[in-house]
Amino acid sequence: MARTIAVIFAGGVGSRMSGADKPKQFLELGGEAIICHVIDRFEETPCVDGIVIVCIESWLDHLGQLLDQRGYSKVLVSIAGAETGQGSIFNGLSYIEKNGLADENTVVLIHDGVRPLIDCATISACAESARWNGPTATVAPVTETVVTVDEGKVVGVTDRSRCRLARAPQGFNFYELYGAHMRARKEGRCDFIDSISMMSEYGYEVFVVDGPEENIKITTPRDFLTFKGFVDLKEYEQIWR
Repeated sequence: MARTIAVIFAGGVGSRMSGADKPKQFLELGGEAIICHVIDRFEETPCVDGIVIVCIESWLDHLGQLLDQRGYSKVLVSIAGAETGQGSIFNGLSYIEKNGLADENTVVLIHDGVRPLIDCATISACAESARWNGPTATVAPVTETVVTVDEGKVVGVTDRSRCRLARAPQGFNFYELYGAHMRARKEGRCDFIDSISMMSEYGYEVFVVDGPEENIKITTPRDFLTFKGFVDLKEYEQIWR
């Protein structure tokens, strides 16, 4: 079965979101939690067959209420996360494997629960690249000058035309990614910043697809205001079409 399953991990507690009384993924914009903005995009993408959500255990009941209210048809389960993003992703992959939801042709998309400004076209492009090319990172262009610094001095200027910002989703053959996570656990490695870094370290060639520049990860109050600005802009453009 050539299925595509998304794993949305939302295990962060939002320590950098000062003043927030709830984890950042549950902050609301327009009456809708950030994580629901994320789920909406994957629910709307035709190639996505199922969604597994990994969440802070103490907020699973609240998440369940949101899921019931929204009536998502593709959400398969919401399960508890781990202490790290790597561990939370592994929990999602383990659920898929243990419940026989994947075979050798299944693509898995890994996405942050606080990265809501994604679009269906990018999700589809990432899934297709993962299926036909291999491990795939969604990227965005670098628009500022990138320099290398050592002991307070600029020691190099990087050609930004060759640089990209790694974003999400990241796409993989399910069993290749699951195997890499099992290897990392066997080796006691829990320090991978994301799944693309893990696959690259273990010798896989990584491909890229371009995604929207605004596809930021919301970790600070400034990020939240940026998110609000993009949503307001889209609403304004729709009104004046």
